[in-house]
Amino acid sequence: MINGQVSHWWDTLGAPEPRPALPGSLQVDVAIVGAGFTGLWTAYYLKRDHPDLRIAILEQRHAGYGASGRNGGWLTNSITGGREQYLARHGRDVVERFQRAMNETVDEVIAVAEREGIDADLVKGGEFNVAYTAAQEERLRATAAAEQGWRHTDVDLLPAVEARERIAVQGMRAALWHPHAARIHPAKLVQGLARTVESLGVSLYEGTRALSIEPGRVITDHGTVSADTVVRATEGFTAQLKGLKRLWLPMNSSLIATEPLSPEAWDQIGWAGREVLGDFAHVYMYAQRTADDRIAIGGRGVPYKYGSRTDLDGLTPERTVRTLEEILHRFFPATRGALIEHAWSGVLGVPRDWSATVGLDRHTGLAWAGGYVGTGVTSTNLAGRTLRDLITGTESELTGLPWVGHRVRRWEPEPLRWLATHGLYAAYGRADRAELAGRPTTSPIAHAADRITGRD
Repeated sequence: MINGQVSHWWDTLGAPEPRPALPGSLQVDVAIVGAGFTGLWTAYYLKRDHPDLRIAILEQRHAGYGASGRNGGWLTNSITGGREQYLARHGRDVVERFQRAMNETVDEVIAVAEREGIDADLVKGGEFNVAYTAAQEERLRATAAAEQGWRHTDVDLLPAVEARERIAVQGMRAALWHPHAARIHPAKLVQGLARTVESLGVSLYEGTRALSIEPGRVITDHGTVSADTVVRATEGFTAQLKGLKRLWLPMNSSLIATEPLSPEAWDQIGWAGREVLGDFAHVYMYAQRTADDRIAIGGRGVPYKYGSRTDLDGLTPERTVRTLEEILHRFFPATRGALIEHAWSGVLGVPRDWSATVGLDRHTGLAWAGGYVGTGVTSTNLAGRTLRDLITGTESELTGLPWVGHRVRRWEPEPLRWLATHGLYAAYGRADRAELAGRPTTSPIAHAADRITGRD
């Protein structure tokens, strides 16, 4: 088994050819820090629609090195933090417009990939979430009722018999499905997008670490880039920047990938629709059937490292690998005996209220987007188009969405945030074990943790 080395996705492509570092100080119109999906989508839409703009992207390793090249490959329509948080301030019509925009963004990514000739193993099979305990089924049915009260959700509640005809999850009691999701190979998408923005005339400098972001400039280890607008697109690595250690918490998520499974195993599992797959556990899992017939499955391992430290190359603790393997085998007994060929981890950005944000301070020229908490494959595209409109001063439906300009207080200092994060995930894990052992309703431990995190 390969452990780390960035991700299975990059392993299938091989190490990318390094791009040159920043050659020295530079003057541009827009400087973007971070060559993940946020930075690349922002550059794509700005340069495509305003070709005279001088745009430079600065990346400390290589394009797609972070979460954009390590995630579970879910291109789905989730609003980070949920819709309800925006109701009181913005009203139902605005929130439903946000949901429609997320649905449309799934199709926008697919359309751009087709238009630009990016083969990212895209299959729009929808999102399929299962319940396999009584307590999970209670939450699933409550979620179904709530979702069906909103426009643009398009959720179907599937009984166990019908659900098993799609994906034969062992012990499944019910499932939810909606059509606004696709499976992708994330590294193929980010690699293709990087090549596309370069072909449009965007300068992409790798091996260049941003030390600080200030109004009108980015100070790096290779020189200073001056710009009218500076975009912070650093997601889980934001804590490395001067003065931003407590802005977003770098949360770890881990995945494993099996060897390609046999046709006999797939006959038992099904999954012909290539849906992305999740569950209703408190410490939830996420999975996909890959283009070469593996299962890639992920979840939270060690959720957070003291002092907002981030990993380098995705090395994953052995106990996390074993936990994910246990979930895989519980879901699909036909995978017992299959080799686990790769394990890896990455960090995602978590704001204190678990809500993503995009914005521009016109006084300073500083722009930002992120805090996606795992929903970034889709949200980054919407953020990139929104930043295009904000930077160019274009009023649009996108600039009126409720996440624009959203700000939240910073995380607590250490050791409080380490203790809180590990304590809360231990509580969720304990609740899941109680429910798996037969508790018929949601554990009060989970309810208490939800209130503390703001997820209730």
